[in-house]
Amino acid sequence: MDSPPAKSWSIHSRPEIIAKYKILERVGSGAYSDVYRAIRLSDNLTVALKEVHDYQSAFREIEALQALHSCPNVVVLYEYFWREDEDAVLVLEFLTTDLATVIRSAKKREGGIGCGEVKRWMLQILSGVDACHRSMVVHRDLKPCNLLIGEDGVLKLADFGQARILLEPGYVPDDENPQLYEQSAPSQSAFQPPEVIPETDESCEEGYRAQEQGTMSKEEYFRVLDEVKAKGLDKDTNVPDGDTSCLATCTASDVDDDLFRGSYSYEAEGGDDRNGALTSCVGTRWFRAPELLYGSIDYGLEIDLWSLGCIFAELLTLEPLFPGTADIDQLGRIISVLGNLTEEVWPGCLKLPDYRIISFNKVENPVGIEACLSNRSPAEVSLVKKLICFDPAKRATAMELLQEKYFNEEPLPVPLSELHVPQTKDMGSDSPGDWPDYEDMGSDSDFDDFRHVNTTSTGSHIRSF
Repeated sequence: MDSPPAKSWSIHSRPEIIAKYKILERVGSGAYSDVYRAIRLSDNLTVALKEVHDYQSAFREIEALQALHSCPNVVVLYEYFWREDEDAVLVLEFLTTDLATVIRSAKKREGGIGCGEVKRWMLQILSGVDACHRSMVVHRDLKPCNLLIGEDGVLKLADFGQARILLEPGYVPDDENPQLYEQSAPSQSAFQPPEVIPETDESCEEGYRAQEQGTMSKEEYFRVLDEVKAKGLDKDTNVPDGDTSCLATCTASDVDDDLFRGSYSYEAEGGDDRNGALTSCVGTRWFRAPELLYGSIDYGLEIDLWSLGCIFAELLTLEPLFPGTADIDQLGRIISVLGNLTEEVWPGCLKLPDYRIISFNKVENPVGIEACLSNRSPAEVSLVKKLICFDPAKRATAMELLQEKYFNEEPLPVPLSELHVPQTKDMGSDSPGDWPDYEDMGSDSDFDDFRHVNTTSTGSHIRSF
């Protein structure tokens, strides 16, 4: 991985920023971004200044956050600074901890995370994802450390540097006159920072829906998405995924990262065309949908739904669901649980780019999701199974899951005030082996460099090509 280019200037020397903000200290660092805690001089509000060193990631994060500014479960973008030949600096609300730290803290606490707490966390995550998907924003890197949490217990989706907007808001499909998106840098002057409205316990999962009364059925969603794919009308048409720097989306939990070791995010290696084709090289391995692991570039919002299933399973067990050590091992772990991927399980899977390149031995007795959630209720197992399935079209949407009766059954979701929220991010662990290190899981594709047939410990075979 190439390190970002050296600069003769820094955020501390930019007059337009220091005139409005007092920079306190750096709280996060990655290969392609740095995060600082700062005070807004006009009202003493604590904010996060995110200096992004990659154009594509900055563009996408700004664009996505502008589209989602009214959602109470998406991090607030107050304003940004971006001039030619300078890095973008995003001014974001400052949140003290994240879901990864909540899970880590629960592992040390007797009783773990109570059922009522799990439901409240799930509802907040679903509310944020529902908001994204209603706006046709696919996050592409959902994981616990990208779900930030404030002192009041409000959870917010963050790190949208890998996000894509799949449909122009207000676009009406028209075979005669397709409305193509004309790329330009997001307009700073046009963006009005949203008013921050305190959230009540009752409004957490309803906040977005209260602002957006219209609903989209699952069938309607897939119909619209198919039309978008057929037309090639990805919103940021002229900003392809190729050479994107996924590490531009670091959070404060990344401050101790070694910039020269395998990153927790998957860095795209190129291969996309100039028309904005998607890449399979996104996200974090443990939360990456199987279609991405098989090299698909024809996917949609469903990849976020698989990630949700992995996150929910981790909330329930305090352990990662599929902690693969490499992409092939990741697929092997998934197949050992769900069984082999076939046309009967997912019609059309034969078209996946790497399906014929890699194969697995027949799994006679897959262990099933039930075995992975052995001490959880049937309702909790059912919820995860609705997300962890091979066929993307069969995954339940966030909108559908928000209506699940599970959330209205005893024990009910606890109020925000009763959530166990660590005061700060826990950067360490009492025992080095008791917590999955997302930053150490590695990310580079296993498929690119194989030239011979190999048999792996999971019974997989990679054919030469």
